[in-house]
Amino acid sequence: MSRPRARHLVALVTLGLTVGSALAQDIQDRTIRWGHLNNTDHPVSLGVKKFQEIVAEKSGGKLKIREYPANQLGSEMQQQSALRGGTQEMQSPATTSLVGIVKEFGLIDFPFLVNTPEQADALLDGPFGKALLDKLPEKDLIGLGYWDLGFRNVTNSRRPIAKGSDLEGIKIRVIPNPVYLETFKAFKANPVPLSFTELYGALENRTVDGQENPFSVILSNRFFEVQKYLSQTNHTYSTNIILVSKKFWDRLSDAEKRILNEAAIESRDFQRKVSREAAAKAVEELKSRGMQVNALAPAELDQMRATTKPIAEKFSAAYDPELVTLFNAELARVHGK
Repeated sequence: MSRPRARHLVALVTLGLTVGSALAQDIQDRTIRWGHLNNTDHPVSLGVKKFQEIVAEKSGGKLKIREYPANQLGSEMQQQSALRGGTQEMQSPATTSLVGIVKEFGLIDFPFLVNTPEQADALLDGPFGKALLDKLPEKDLIGLGYWDLGFRNVTNSRRPIAKGSDLEGIKIRVIPNPVYLETFKAFKANPVPLSFTELYGALENRTVDGQENPFSVILSNRFFEVQKYLSQTNHTYSTNIILVSKKFWDRLSDAEKRILNEAAIESRDFQRKVSREAAAKAVEELKSRGMQVNALAPAELDQMRATTKPIAEKFSAAYDPELVTLFNAELARVHGK
């Protein structure tokens, strides 16, 4: 090898080591507290663990994710406040918890919005989902993307729900969210806004007759112990969002931000896969635990969709018109219209 070429190779290697050293210096030892309401056997917790692995590998072990499941750091709303105040770093709540600060997140909660998980992914990973994330920094939050929570289904202790009118008179716990309240009022149910931490006790002592959640949440929280009927209404698709405190985010280097962004994307596909596999298994497990499970006829679901259509029209009128226009266009796209 000629001396000039050898010197060139040495220079390249030296440059590579210098760049690598500089990048390493841009990553500090940090412990990132990540809270959520789910138990450790839930797909959200599995997603956090996958994120944890990816971040550890990419940061050489310097960035450490410490998981706090089962509301150990408080309710979703309490944790949201902690993120905004900079006293907690990360959280993975349902997007329903954000409507109090960015009301347009309520668009995701519209009943019978999508028919398949793939349609939901296309809506959330596209321009509409990004537009919602872009509204968060002004509220002291950073959104890194969306995970799967799943289609929500009704359980209760009184009767199977085979059609919308079967909900009449049933006292059902709902998320403290106006879209959910209006949805069940449309069926003449008696919706009761209640925090998740109070739900099992309320079902056990019959303060409420029922509740609605994805299959995995119903199983993980052992609602089969206090509920007899599970009806596959699939009335709303729910998603979790990966949130970061903006005050914490602003202290990160570009290298650290890039690691968290890459981990969010890489963990997303894993989390969605395990979540949907878990949902299918959860139905069979709930049957084996004694719950009576029934599906609804397509004609009845169509009727329920028609009953709730005015809700979308009502709330859309109060949202950012540009975002509503984008939402409707994206919805048409994912439905292939």
